[in-house]
Amino acid sequence: MVQVTFINNPVTLVGDEMKVGSKAPNFTVVDNGLGEKTLQDFAGKKILVSVVPSLDTGVCDAQTRRFNEEAAAFGEDVVVLTISMDLPFAQKRWCGANGIDNVVTLSDHRDASFGDAFGVHMKELRLLARSIFVIDATGTVTYAEYVSEGTNHPDYDKALEALKAL
Repeated sequence: MVQVTFINNPVTLVGDEMKVGSKAPNFTVVDNGLGEKTLQDFAGKKILVSVVPSLDTGVCDAQTRRFNEEAAAFGEDVVVLTISMDLPFAQKRWCGANGIDNVVTLSDHRDASFGDAFGVHMKELRLLARSIFVIDATGTVTYAEYVSEGTNHPDYDKALEALKAL
């Protein structure tokens, strides 16, 4: 079981830990137009999932900006998703205000489907734990990082190397 803290306080993660080699479980989240999105909507693509507690915080902002910049270099067969518990309206506003257009922001606020499926739902806070997952075109997890302290940055280079290796 993954041990994670948020502002140095231990939190309980709901769901099973996602491990390399596991089949990525399905989930249902909400896009910025209030439409439902599932893992199947990205079938056949290489996916980098950047999970953040809230776009309105410094580390989450920096993480999303970094992956937005990096996403521009990848082709049509790659999609970068940023998933948080932020409301879709807030995600849309944040992306517009910050010129973010290479990542797809998705909200797990409705039922924590993604958080529970990937084991990143912080029970005490009803936020998602900072993490990164790379999923290949067959739906297999090839990289998983659960950031041990939620206010720390993920290992951007390792995640991008895992995506480039696909």
